[in-house]
Amino acid sequence: MSNLRIRHLGLVDYPTTYDAMREFTLNRTETTQDELWVLQHNPVYTLGLNGKTEHLLNTANIPVVQTDRGGQVTYHGPGQLIIYFLLDHKRRNLGARALVSLIENSLIETLQQFDIESFAKPDAPGVYVDDAKIAALGLKFKAKGTYHGLSLNIDMDLSPFKGINPCGYANLAAIQTTDLNKKASFEALETRLIETLINQLSD
Repeated sequence: MSNLRIRHLGLVDYPTTYDAMREFTLNRTETTQDELWVLQHNPVYTLGLNGKTEHLLNTANIPVVQTDRGGQVTYHGPGQLIIYFLLDHKRRNLGARALVSLIENSLIETLQQFDIESFAKPDAPGVYVDDAKIAALGLKFKAKGTYHGLSLNIDMDLSPFKGINPCGYANLAAIQTTDLNKKASFEALETRLIETLINQLSD
């Protein structure tokens, strides 16, 4: 069962998109088609439900937004691929752990196709290359569906990650695909990841 609508939103502000996700989920019905929102954000730090301000070290002039997703603090900016999952998790029989694993496995499979070896950690959601984080994820499960999703570092300014303890871990390094395979374009990674996610969600 795929029945997915893919929406390409371009470069958008976080607060507007956050409000739109919540409104979409609040108003969806049993027949609402599931959607993947594909986009990039202007520079922003986002705090999860359990996010601690002590992990904000030096945010400079980058705004900080409190959200209702899981996880701690992360950074979003241009050159980072973001995909939000507006899914009816009950209709798809997807619990939280199953969806997290599906997303992590899709990222790992996609990166492997570009000769980038990565892995997931059972105690720290996301995808890693060696000791550095290349993709983060955070989700919100409500009665009517899920929202929020993944972010994959592709070709961006990584320096804002130094202004926080990413995902609540001090000295956790961030890495991006362009550091590992310069031939892997943003468009190619985006296309392949979407294809992989559609296949995973169709199983």
